[in-house]
Amino acid sequence: MTAQAHTTSYYAASANEKQLRPALTDNIDADVCVIGAGFTGLSSALHLAKAGLKVVVLEANRIAFGASGRNGGQIVHSYSRDIDFIHKHYGKDTGTAMASMAFEGGEIIRGLVEEFNIQCDLKDGGIFAACNDKQMRELEGKKALWQANGHRQLELLSETEIQNHIGTGRYKGGLLDKSGGHFHPMNLALGEAAAIESLGGQIFEDSAVTGIDQQAITRVNTARGSVTAKYVVVAGNAYLNGLLPKLEQKAMPCGTQVIATEPLSKDLQQQLLPGDKCVEDCNYLLDYFRLSGDGRLIYGGGVTYGAREPGKIESLIVPKMLKTFPMLTQTKVDFAWTGNFLLTLMRLPQFGRIGNNIFYAQGYSGHGITSTHLAGRVIAEALQGQAERFDVFAGLPQYPFPGGRTFRIPYTAMGAWYYTLRDKLGI
Repeated sequence: MTAQAHTTSYYAASANEKQLRPALTDNIDADVCVIGAGFTGLSSALHLAKAGLKVVVLEANRIAFGASGRNGGQIVHSYSRDIDFIHKHYGKDTGTAMASMAFEGGEIIRGLVEEFNIQCDLKDGGIFAACNDKQMRELEGKKALWQANGHRQLELLSETEIQNHIGTGRYKGGLLDKSGGHFHPMNLALGEAAAIESLGGQIFEDSAVTGIDQQAITRVNTARGSVTAKYVVVAGNAYLNGLLPKLEQKAMPCGTQVIATEPLSKDLQQQLLPGDKCVEDCNYLLDYFRLSGDGRLIYGGGVTYGAREPGKIESLIVPKMLKTFPMLTQTKVDFAWTGNFLLTLMRLPQFGRIGNNIFYAQGYSGHGITSTHLAGRVIAEALQGQAERFDVFAGLPQYPFPGGRTFRIPYTAMGAWYYTLRDKLGI
């Protein structure tokens, strides 16, 4: 299989470096072989390399080819299901343990950016915006929940106050998370890749894994080479492409759509987002937006179930953008793209082992930026004999979607329609 080029995204067009890593063409040894050069794989490899292990990363396409290089670029804490849901469904011990890690991913990102001087337009501050009174009450509950679990950098915004941050009358209020933020995701990934290589790790692109021979020492095969390693980390997420069918049956690829406008004037940037903070609304199928480092509005939203490629992304997203910012009717869209993330039935990530020496993490369900970076640290701990935190995630039940591959898309789409109706009705 020949590697694919990056999608036609703003991120790919504005990447700090466009050099291609070589394909694997030899049989080599490593302590750990990581499959996938998205944030889960890069974070795992970087934490392992920092610990002195010999790491090889195999990427079927390009670094950050999937969701890691196509997402909204926002630091959003916790998980797709919040701490109260986890306590209710999985018990006090699991809830407390996951709560203790819920705000760690953002700290990891900021730490890596500082340690390795990664240039990724990192900016502070994120806002959850309420579209109705019900959502505002839910944000009040979120603030109380997060504060009870040690997160203090939160401020409720009234309907008037939120207009000091977002130039629209669309929202009933919001919650400002001062430790949230936003960045250029592909440049973060490329910076992490360079950090791995600076520590002696190797990254091979155009090196799709064709099979895994699992023994005490496992061999990971590609079309033109192999890696023999003590441990393997599977970090392909929505892009495993048949490598491990039993793992893929546990989750469903979904697509989200994003656009980037032409660069906006300073006055217009100030009118839209005066404090340069990122925003996501509280709808089930949410909108999210922010300004890029060069002053474009990046706006995304919606879900395409089953990872179908939408024919006209602009026709899906521009009406959403204009509902929020009607003043952009004459603004040109320079980039439009889509990307796949992996949805699990319970909307919680899936960690686990295959045998004794293959570890995996996947299915962040749209909450991947911080969770993937946490996953990398937790996987690195487990491979070094400290598996307590990994086992908290691995202990969560991993249910397949009902109806198997045939019916999981329509079932999930029906659920999304139901929640979208609830959003519109404010119930």
